[in-house]
Amino acid sequence: MNLSNWTLDAIRSSDFDGITMKWLEERRSEWVGLLGLRLRYFLNGASFVLICDEEREWFEKYFLLNINKANLARPFLPFISLHSLYPRINEINIKDELALLQDMLSISFPNGYMYFYVGKGSSKLSLIAKSSNNSYMWLFDEQAQNSFYLNSQDNFLDIKLLSLFKLFDKSLSEILLGRVSL
Repeated sequence: MNLSNWTLDAIRSSDFDGITMKWLEERRSEWVGLLGLRLRYFLNGASFVLICDEEREWFEKYFLLNINKANLARPFLPFISLHSLYPRINEINIKDELALLQDMLSISFPNGYMYFYVGKGSSKLSLIAKSSNNSYMWLFDEQAQNSFYLNSQDNFLDIKLLSLFKLFDKSLSEILLGRVSL
């Protein structure tokens, strides 16, 4: 089964602990297009470097605690927090230090890396992800290349983030186990 058809089935099923995903059905082609490109890069050896804005620090912790659970029938996957690699990331001077950061990441991840940013487009941290053509972003209040748009004023934003995580995680598993093709 291809990723697009599988995603439609997953959205329509109750496979996500009762979290409804009906809102995503009309945006499925946008979701699948972005996800498919990034997962191809990932399957070729790239690592994900996760960045969340200050308001989504809780989501970064949730993501990292849940993406590599031991009870999953797949290998542990390379998702790394940029905050853990560079604890002063919130103080970074984008203009002067971005090249140094990218050099460090290139040395650390010789098979490549991509930023996975979750947060507001107006956050200084979003500029790090926007600096790379390989980034994957769940971007709030701004449309940009390589991003999935979300509204920060949405009353259900946190629920949507959790449901997107579940869909992302399940997509990874299905692709790695060969049940879904890109």
